[in-house]
Parts: sequence; structure tokens; C-alpha cells
Amino acid sequence: MVTIADYKGKVKPDWCPGCGNFAQLSAISAALADLGIEPKDAVVSSGIGCSSNLPEFINLYGFHGIHGRSLPVASAIKWANEKLTVLAYGGDGDGFFEGTQHFYHTAKRNVDITYIVSDNQIFGLTTGQASPTSQLGMKTKSTPEGNIEKPLNPLTIALTAGATFVARAFSGDALHLREVIKRGIKHKGFSFIDVFSPCVTYNKINTYDFFRQRVYKPETDVKDFDKAYKLAQEWGDKIPIGVFYEVEAKRYEDYDPVISSMPLIEKPPVKLTSEALAEFL
Repeated sequence: MVTIADYKGKVKPDWCPGCGNFAQLSAISAALADLGIEPKDAVVSSGIGCSSNLPEFINLYGFHGIHGRSLPVASAIKWANEKLTVLAYGGDGDGFFEGTQHFYHTAKRNVDITYIVSDNQIFGLTTGQASPTSQLGMKTKSTPEGNIEKPLNPLTIALTAGATFVARAFSGDALHLREVIKRGIKHKGFSFIDVFSPCVTYNKINTYDFFRQRVYKPETDVKDFDKAYKLAQEWGDKIPIGVFYEVEAKRYEDYDPVISSMPLIEKPPVKLTSEALAEFL
């Protein structure tokens, strides 16, 4: 029987006290345990940032990569061994700035992985610059006169790209977050979960109180794309959280003739003769 304790890492998290990443670490561990997935059967890939240190703090296979590249690594892992439960994890800067192209194309391909983004609307590791999801007019180290760029909407990008599971959660509601992550992991296809994760050190606008006063859980028809897209654009006094969209569709793995027959790790090694190699010279 798998328990949350089985996922406790040997390295103590060094996030700031009160950081939303703590709730996400607990929710991910609990979701995997609830689903009966053993640590040896799960892996998480991350990029660079405060949140991207998570593979060091959880007891499962992990790959701490370079900025914005968690999704291609996670995709390769899934294609090599489809028996693994594969997660990608990182922040809004890592995922929606350096990693934008990978975000779009992984969603389009419907790769069977779960992508969780710790979205704090700021660059935290580099001490407080505006990120792609920072609010218009927000004053930061990189925008002392106020951010002049409209914030990116990760949910509408995921929907437009073709993600088959699109959701949003809030670190201040750990139980709901846990259930959303469980549902995302169970989904067969690309699951995207944007998590409001207040940065208690550098973002004094998008705080826990800011979100607690605004977030709500609407009743939704998760198969209705138009309604999901409209809901994803809601922002202001009321901000929806929950599962916006979930449909079944063929995955990239189902189309590819090489990996659809069997996982790469089960394929016999290729033996190349000198004659065969000569054909490529």
C-alpha cells in the first residue's frame, strides 16, 4: 500500500516559508499515493526556477534540466517507457517564457504527460522580475514604472493548442488541488494544470488573500470547448478554478509507428553491421 510518506524526499525544501510550492509538493505526493502509484513507477522533469527544484524534494525519479525544457524531456521519457507516470513541473517564467514553444507543441501532440505549473506571476529565483503572467502595470525590478505587457493566458493557449485536459487550481486550497492533480494524472493525454501559487517574497499583489477573495468553482461541461475558452478568460472580481476541459483523443504515442507497437525500452537492440553502416557514409 502506497502512502504519502513513501514520497518524502531526503532533501528538505528550501523554499521561502509560506511559498505555494509546499502545497503543490504535498498535493503531488498525495495524488500519486491515492492512485496507488509507487515511487519507482513515477518520474518528474523540471526546468529552472524556485519551483523547478521539486525533483530534489520528492522521492521518485527526477530530471532537473535547463530553462524551459522540462516538456521535451518529459515527452522523451514517456515515449521510452509508457509504463511510467510522467510529470513535468516548473514555474510561469520557465514554462511561458523560455518554454513557450515546447508548451504549445506538447499540447498539440497530446503527449500523455501531466504538466503542472506553479504560477506566481513573477520571476522568483532571480529575485522579482516581471514574468509572462504578471499583471499590466505591475511594478517589479524589471518594470519599475509598471509592466507594459498584457499578461499571457496559459489556459487559452493550452486550449487553442489542443490540450485534452485543461485545469486551474490554487495552492491555498490544498484538497481541491490534490483532486485536480489526481484527475490530470488519470487522464490519457496531455494534462495541463495551472496553479496559482503566491510568491510571499516578491509578489505583494497576487497574494493568498487576493485569490481567496476571488476564486470560485463553477459547474462546467468539460466537453464544451467554447464554454471552456470563455471561462478561461474570466479575470477580475471572480476567477474560476477547477477542470475547464477534458476530452478523449488519440495521443502522439498512438500515431507513431515506432512507439505505438511497444515501449522503446522493450525493443531489441539494433545490431548494425559494417555493411549497413557503410550505406550511411
